[in-house]
Amino acid sequence: MRSPSSLESMKASNLTKRQFAVLQFIRTFLQEEGRSPTLKEIAEGVGSSAVSTIHKHVQHLTEKGFLDRSHGVGNNIVVKETTVARTKPEAAATSRGTSASGAPGIGRLIPFLGHVAAGEPLIPDTRATPMEVPAAIHRDRHDLFVLRVHGDSMVEDSILDGDLVVLQKAGDYRNGDRVVALLDGEDVTLKEFRRDREGVWLIPHNPNLSPKCYAPDRVQVQGRLVGVMRSC
Repeated sequence: MRSPSSLESMKASNLTKRQFAVLQFIRTFLQEEGRSPTLKEIAEGVGSSAVSTIHKHVQHLTEKGFLDRSHGVGNNIVVKETTVARTKPEAAATSRGTSASGAPGIGRLIPFLGHVAAGEPLIPDTRATPMEVPAAIHRDRHDLFVLRVHGDSMVEDSILDGDLVVLQKAGDYRNGDRVVALLDGEDVTLKEFRRDREGVWLIPHNPNLSPKCYAPDRVQVQGRLVGVMRSC
């Protein structure tokens, strides 16, 4: 991977050496790969063995205004254009809350349906309450709904306990999608979706948890992750 270009507009004095290294790695990864790195990839890129430590660095960089969270599946770290030179045009646009076409973003009311577990399954509240979702996330998609996450099984995707996840109902789901799945008609969970000859795998992104395989008739996918909103 090429060395990152200078971060001319960033106040490096606000960062520790390790935070600066993490920011440089994320910026270069976005430029070269066209997607956000996972926490594990960041850890490997900066020579760290602790994903939990990297997660703290990402949180600090977000709090200091160097990083932001935007639309996407699972990982959605973007570098703020106001703090560094532009990375990808679409990433810069979403960090400002504008649409891909450059028009000002408009929030939209999306139904909030309750809670979903990212650890142990939890039965959701079916009462719909309108919640405003930024244009950078909804992007004029249809059939969206919002759930609040409980648990830490998707922590390596930077999805934390208390976060709000925006999901879209779809007719087809692909391997690698982060989905909300209904198990046995009563328990709901947020996991990575994969299907093979053995059945349907629901895969956590937490090194302390293991994937589980289910017969296809036990799993009903209810929606695909399109964005995350950090709870204050």
